Amino acid sequence: MKDIRIALLDMNNNHVNQGFRNIKEISETFQQNSEENVVIKTFDVRYKDEIPEIEDFDIFISSGGPGNPHREGLAWENRFANFLDAVFEHNQYHEDKKYLFLICHSFQLASIHWNLGNICKRRSYSFGVMPVHKTEEGKEEFLFKNLQDPFYAVDSRAYQFIEPDHDRFQELGMTIMAIEKFRPHINLERAVMAVRFSEEIFGTQFHPEANPESLIENLKDEKNKEAMIENFGMEKYLETIDRIDDEDKIILTRHQILPRFLQFAKKNILKEAESLV
Repeated sequence: MKDIRIALLDMNNNHVNQGFRNIKEISETFQQNSEENVVIKTFDVRYKDEIPEIEDFDIFISSGGPGNPHREGLAWENRFANFLDAVFEHNQYHEDKKYLFLICHSFQLASIHWNLGNICKRRSYSFGVMPVHKTEEGKEEFLFKNLQDPFYAVDSRAYQFIEPDHDRFQELGMTIMAIEKFRPHINLERAVMAVRFSEEIFGTQFHPEANPESLIENLKDEKNKEAMIENFGMEKYLETIDRIDDEDKIILTRHQILPRFLQFAKKNILKEAESLV
């Protein structure tokens, strides 16, 4: 029986982070519930300049992280860009596909790398539980299958992806799957919140791994609390705290997106392995 090999890319640059712990938890739950032997290895990309060799793994999950997603001349940036291209190009020419999920900071890095639009600093830091709206294509996206429209997810970012280059998307065969709250009466560019980069590569600006406990932990940080109150007002902040563990909001998002991605990847990896026997 084929092993399923997962690489977790830690993009937190040695900052303590709830999100990466949650990614590990979801991966370990998948490991425990799989009949196959699932191997999980962690790579500290930014702080230790570690990057997985793509031939050694089947599935990659690359986390969020702090700081500017634009290049600052650091060694890991080239290595990560090469990693993105290696996964994308491998899947174009090989039967044994590699599956990659990109979250928040990683999503921004990939969007910049592939020149998909304007990734710029927000006027103010965004933090909280946000409604995420599916695009027409997103309504058909199997990772969102059991989620309402809009669905709810944890947002935590100083940067945003706006003004997508639709010609570039078409050229690369990529599709926008979700956007920020859609308000047709307000003439403001809505940020891109999810992209299907290819059949095997998916990315979200939001945090699909988040759970109520980690959100409460993050709100102990005054910066996050203030950002949430500034963006939504005190009444909305208190309502969010009150509804933080509603089964149809971030708990549902956590139980759907990454677990479905892992199951989809595993099913295809095993199918491909069987066809080679």
